[in-house]
Amino acid sequence: MAAHRPGPLKQQNKAHKGGRHRGRGSAQRDGKGRLALKTLSKKVRKELSRVDQRHRASQLRKQKKEAVLAEKRQLGGKDGPPHQVLVVPLHSRISLPEAMQLLQDRDTGTVHLNELGNTQSFMLLCPRLKHRWFFTSARPGDLHTVLDMAKVADTILFLLDPLEGWDSTGDYCLSCLFAQGLPTYTLAVQGISGLPLKKQIDARKKLSKAVEKRFLHDKFLLLDTQQEAGMLLRQLANQKQQHLAFRDRRAYLFAHAVDFVPSEENNLVGTLKISGYVRGQTVNVNRLLHIVGHGDFQMKQIDAPGDPFPLNPRRIKPQKDPDMAMEICATDTVDDMEEGLKVLMRADPDRQESLQAEVIPDPMEGEQTWPTEEELSEAKDFLKESSKVVKKVPKGTSSYQAEWILDGGSQSGGEGDEYEYDDMEHEDFMEEESQDESSEEEEEYETMTVGESVHDGLYDEKVDEEAEAKMLEKYKQERLEEMFPDEVDTPRDVAARIRFQKYRGLKSFRTSPWDPKENLPQDYARIFQFQNFTNTRKSIFKEIEEKEVEGAEVGWYVTLHVSEVPVSVVECFRQGAPLIAFSLLPHEQKMSVLNMVVRRDPGNTEPVKAKEELIFHCGFRRFRASPLFSQHTAADKHKLQRFLTADMALVVTVYAPITFPPASVLLFKQKSNGMHSLIATGHLMSVDPDRMVIKRVVLSGHPFKIFTKMAVVRYMFFNREDVLWFKPVELRTKWGRRGHIKEPLG
Repeated sequence: MAAHRPGPLKQQNKAHKGGRHRGRGSAQRDGKGRLALKTLSKKVRKELSRVDQRHRASQLRKQKKEAVLAEKRQLGGKDGPPHQVLVVPLHSRISLPEAMQLLQDRDTGTVHLNELGNTQSFMLLCPRLKHRWFFTSARPGDLHTVLDMAKVADTILFLLDPLEGWDSTGDYCLSCLFAQGLPTYTLAVQGISGLPLKKQIDARKKLSKAVEKRFLHDKFLLLDTQQEAGMLLRQLANQKQQHLAFRDRRAYLFAHAVDFVPSEENNLVGTLKISGYVRGQTVNVNRLLHIVGHGDFQMKQIDAPGDPFPLNPRRIKPQKDPDMAMEICATDTVDDMEEGLKVLMRADPDRQESLQAEVIPDPMEGEQTWPTEEELSEAKDFLKESSKVVKKVPKGTSSYQAEWILDGGSQSGGEGDEYEYDDMEHEDFMEEESQDESSEEEEEYETMTVGESVHDGLYDEKVDEEAEAKMLEKYKQERLEEMFPDEVDTPRDVAARIRFQKYRGLKSFRTSPWDPKENLPQDYARIFQFQNFTNTRKSIFKEIEEKEVEGAEVGWYVTLHVSEVPVSVVECFRQGAPLIAFSLLPHEQKMSVLNMVVRRDPGNTEPVKAKEELIFHCGFRRFRASPLFSQHTAADKHKLQRFLTADMALVVTVYAPITFPPASVLLFKQKSNGMHSLIATGHLMSVDPDRMVIKRVVLSGHPFKIFTKMAVVRYMFFNREDVLWFKPVELRTKWGRRGHIKEPLG
């Protein structure tokens, strides 16, 4: 019997495919050693087994854990700098001397008092905890001192009131500190044990709710007894450190001792010797040094004296009595330190960075000689060969005006189609590139700053009528700018073609071309510009991470010899102001154009006009400048804002020394009574002189007679020549109808 054979019409079902559900082993068996083309062209990654993967993950976890522990041990340890703690009382009822006295526990360790002018500070050495602290203090009323010391503090200790937590001045200080960037912080309450026992629980609950508004998921400690102070010290020592990006990439130093040696030629200038512990990065003597509030300077040499506050003091055993050991304190080792003083580095004139902040422009650069006869003849031949463009233009149009009229669209039709108008007001849009920012001047400022809660006696007792009138006028201007943006009245005493001769008509603000190098002011030849700012920033940061720098290591106690420093720096230090120095990265002493994204502080409603002098806190710098405000958009042209608006983020543009982001930005305005008010907060966006800030002007007119496809407009210009001058510029109505000026009447 013959077997059955399937015919040609038998149904053939598809075989089941495992697809993505297959394991790695089955895929390797099916591939039989074949590799994809991409795998062959790239570097072959070694695939680890599950055991090796787990082992590798555990190694990475162990490395990260060791790095965190090493960082924690270094801060405040014998090989690292002291743990610097800034104590800030946030309420007027808090007693700062009592809190500092509780922290000076003689049983815990050795206390070294250090009076820096009006600032209370002391060094606490605790061999039992293997830690050393340096406590400083600042009042919230002196806002600039608080902000400057917060830039270098490892931890900020906020002292709270048991009933209210903080007052309006403390709240204002907290707003500024949050905007600048907070390092590690701890909350402590002083005086809660002085309340009755029944009210202590209620006070804690109310204070916890108040603290949650500002500090999420943070608990506060008590500071009323010596035992509570010891618990607070343990919390400070074991707390995880938060990093500020702008100071981690730079070396910085808080001055513990300052000495001034005047120069032989001039007593007002000399060499400043700053002694302190190196933090952040290694200090190189060939780099420039920035003293906060005073400017940039060069260093001569770096000395390495003995550490005045060692965690484990040395013991000397005399030969006569070997059992007797004598402990050497820091106050008794001055002579020994002088003998053991050694010079770490001296500045190399060939490798030292220059203090040049501006380019010296060459007036002959860019000049060209008069063309020869051959070049003139070639230009004439080229013009003859080029095809001439024929345009249909109104009668009386000059050749210059004809260049602005586009040939096409509505202009190719009849005379009635060429000029369309609507029954609303007609606006003439013109823009001007605004590059004339006022140069900032870096200068110190020592005025005491008090929060807005302090009432001005000037306003209650003796009102300054002139200042009130100026403020009222600014409020009116801000209101008009908000209602009618960019609108300007046409002047009657000056011809409009002369008043607005720097402006040009743009068909489209977004798409019309504009060369950023065109018609730049003369001051632009004095600033520096990067070919590629982003790549330069990346290469500098990469060099910091990978390349080893010669100099004073982190944790060393050194003395920096800074040359050509004015004597006013020492006078400020002796009066109680802190002296803080930052080592600059390459190019950070040079002047350029900084662009910062800021947002208006909700607590300030006073109108701020462009080009008003403001006080800037940008990263580690503090300076004065007169900024421009512009819109924060992704386009290549950005419209100038005449006032700092409150409803959106704006870009602030200033002449200032180069600073590599990230860096926080705070803007303050000085009032007539000397107080400072916070205007806006934000961050540094870029260093770009080519960012175009365009000033727009709108000239409006009133329709006198309206026809079907044309209208008679008046009050836009006041003489015939101005109408003919602005004839090529396109007009637009409020509802979007477009057209051109046909002819002047009268």
